[in-house]
Amino acid sequence: MTRFLARNLARPDAAPSLWRRLKQAALVLATGALVASCSGGLSNMTGTDGLAPESAAPSVPGTTIGTGNVKVALLLPLSAGGQAGAAAISLRNAAELAMSEFSEPDIQILVKDDRGTADGARAAAQAAISEGAELILGPLFADAVRAAGQVARGAGRPVIAFSTDAGAAAPGVYLLSFMPESEVERVVAYAARQGQRSFAALIPNTAYGRVAQAAFQTAVARNGGRIVAMETFDRASAAAQAAKIAAVAGGASPQVNAVFIPDSGDSLIAVAQALQGAGVDPQKVRMLGTGVWNEARVFSQAGLQGGWFAAPETAGFNAFAQRYRAKYGSDPTRIATLGYDAVSLAAALVRTQGQQRFSEPVLTNASGFAGADGVFRFNPNGTNERGLAVLEIRNGTAASVSPAPRQLGAGG
Repeated sequence: MTRFLARNLARPDAAPSLWRRLKQAALVLATGALVASCSGGLSNMTGTDGLAPESAAPSVPGTTIGTGNVKVALLLPLSAGGQAGAAAISLRNAAELAMSEFSEPDIQILVKDDRGTADGARAAAQAAISEGAELILGPLFADAVRAAGQVARGAGRPVIAFSTDAGAAAPGVYLLSFMPESEVERVVAYAARQGQRSFAALIPNTAYGRVAQAAFQTAVARNGGRIVAMETFDRASAAAQAAKIAAVAGGASPQVNAVFIPDSGDSLIAVAQALQGAGVDPQKVRMLGTGVWNEARVFSQAGLQGGWFAAPETAGFNAFAQRYRAKYGSDPTRIATLGYDAVSLAAALVRTQGQQRFSEPVLTNASGFAGADGVFRFNPNGTNERGLAVLEIRNGTAASVSPAPRQLGAGG
């Protein structure tokens, strides 16, 4: 296998921090190892699709980033209100940061406002393709991804989107996001390897909860475990449902080894406190979660101490966030790395893959790519696989107990 070393993609006189990262991180393809300017927040990494725009607003005029020969579109809900709009700005800034750190990228980013709607995404995709875009990055929301994907497939253009909804994926429409299915499989498989085979679950009555529940049932069966009890809750019923789980998870001799809670924020905290109040000892029964646990206030909860959750390693995002703050004077949302990695990948493929740069064989190569949040690859059906760590909550912090793999094996 021919290897393209760092000196093939960047000059030693580039910014020193970039040069160091280029020597450490690779975008790997079958034709060789491509080195790109990838290093490594929304605190809810995987809940992006819940951030619906607050209200309709006038569309933000399109802008461009860079002056390269190859045009790539970036579709974001820039005019959306609330957290959706904030996430869009952060993703746009991250794309600009990637362009500034990649040595002489030969791409031009056409930034389009999709307004967070299917109609807006359809119009934005049509405009971008009419302007010569060969690849579409974004949108953020599932309905917008589906609409943009229909337009892009009709024109023979691939999409790399940021939705976490696997239902938005399709051949040629690839999701770069943090997908709950992967996180659930990772934490359940790790727990099973540690001898924990009897599970209970408290599932939030949300779209994310339903996805996580289905993934949990599949993962437990795949890893030779059994589900003893499972309850669905909302904020009003959290204490009552926690009491039901405590019937099998509490006391001196619990009937289960672990309790799975795919929730975040105030709701997760309320459930953890209710479980502990009902007699569930986290020293006897392990709490399990997903990447939505990855926020500081969760780490201080007594009922979650010793709990495990799956998420990308933190070092890459921390390094990215430091550079982002230095450039923009504010903190990035947690998903901002998706914009950074998408643009870095596009720039690297333009530099190394010629006319096949955005073809299906290149984008779905099984060796995958290395980005700010670790290694990842696109599946032919549009979903992705990521190298994830398992982290343990310990007295206000989260420490890795199972590091993320540095490469993805055959078949995942």
